[in-house]
Parts: sequence; structure tokens; C-alpha cells
Amino acid sequence: MRPEDLELLLTRTMPYGKYKGRAIADLPGQYLGWFAREGFPAGEIGRLLALMHEIDHNGLGALLEPLRRKLQQSQSSEKR
Repeated sequence: MRPEDLELLLTRTMPYGKYKGRAIADLPGQYLGWFAREGFPAGEIGRLLALMHEIDHNGLGALLEPLRRKLQQSQSSEKR
């Protein structure tokens, strides 16, 4: 894992499927679990899905909250 991967979880969206367009960090746990059982796709999306599954499975979602707040603040200041 690279440190910037945590920010990517909040900014990359699911490119296909039932949750297309939803941020990786906002995907439901059962969906991430399905990928863990069936196999993660290749490439960056698969790597991020696997990381988010580990975070979700281990109850570490709170790790993303400071980054989420930071991104929301920067987005709201850009709109001004």
C-alpha cells in the first residue's frame, strides 16, 4: 500500500457494475466481500478494492474520516 492509496479510495469511483460511480470507500462491505471470495480485478481498481476490503473487514473505516473531511473542505473552498 502507498500512502496516496487512502486518498484514492475516496476519489476513485467504481467503473462498472451495480455500484458504478460510487467511491470505492463508500462501497458496501458485502460487495467488497464478494470480490474477496470471487477474486479482485486486475490493476488499480482491484488493488483499491482489496485495500478497502481489508479496511472494512477489520473495522478501520475511521482511518479515512480525516482524509474525507480534508477532501470535503478543499472541495468546498474550490467552489468559493
